[in-house]
Amino acid sequence: MARKRKGRDISGWLVVDKPAGITSTSVVNKVRWAMDAKKAGHAGTLDPAATGVLAIALGEATKTVPYITDALKCYRFMVRLGQATNTDDAEGTVIAQSDTRPTDTQISDALHAFRGDIQQVPPQFSAVKVEGERAYDIARAGDEMELAARPLWVDALDIIARPDADHVELQMVCGKGGYVRSIARDLGAALGCYGHVAWLRRTWSGPFDVADGVTLALIEELAGTGGLDAHLRPLEAGLTDLPELPATPDGAARLRNGNPGMVLASDVEYGDEAWASYQGQAVAVGVYKAGELHPARVFNLP
Repeated sequence: MARKRKGRDISGWLVVDKPAGITSTSVVNKVRWAMDAKKAGHAGTLDPAATGVLAIALGEATKTVPYITDALKCYRFMVRLGQATNTDDAEGTVIAQSDTRPTDTQISDALHAFRGDIQQVPPQFSAVKVEGERAYDIARAGDEMELAARPLWVDALDIIARPDADHVELQMVCGKGGYVRSIARDLGAALGCYGHVAWLRRTWSGPFDVADGVTLALIEELAGTGGLDAHLRPLEAGLTDLPELPATPDGAARLRNGNPGMVLASDVEYGDEAWASYQGQAVAVGVYKAGELHPARVFNLP
């Protein structure tokens, strides 16, 4: 018989402004401990050296994680020009250098190739699996590997500042699975000068903004007091990219049992993904078909 997980049945989203020097998993574990939550997970890993929005789902909100993972995200980052590192960021060892420094115009022109639908090769030091092993484990052993290019949608990529000849600050809005380190590496290669990420900050992820993020210091300060509950966003915040369909009383009851339930449709079409609510609370997410929502995930909220 499976052991029952300890902790509170608390559901919602906590937006954390992650500091540098800690893994995303460690932040999730700290939040789970601080809030005595039975279940927690995050929507989109940040590298240990990166800072900014880490959206943490608690309880039933973990069922909405895919919708935040798939949402657009915004990154501010500084590219160090003239140097390549083995990790494609400042944590690594410099492996190549160049005295070439591009002009602002040259950088701006080069950015065109990194917008829209692009193909991107992940960094050697990444969590991509190669024959069952993580790429970073293979790289740490001193071995190089051929990583397959992956598709990425880049909605926007622009110069924010050029503090000096060695650095350029950029802002990128992209879809799921983007590696900012690969952008810096490939931009440096395109400019003929090498490049790596000096620092990286995620400023928003889907509906969650860094301005609303709690700090690690506040999490530790309020641990065990219940004070973090006031910073919790509702489960429904993870569904803002999907249309909401109010369910009828009977429809809500059927949906809670995992069956198709009647909803009041607006401008959704047959086959569209949507979520059903009853009295303002999420009941299920699924596919709309002929007046009913066919549930894929059901929320067990009190």
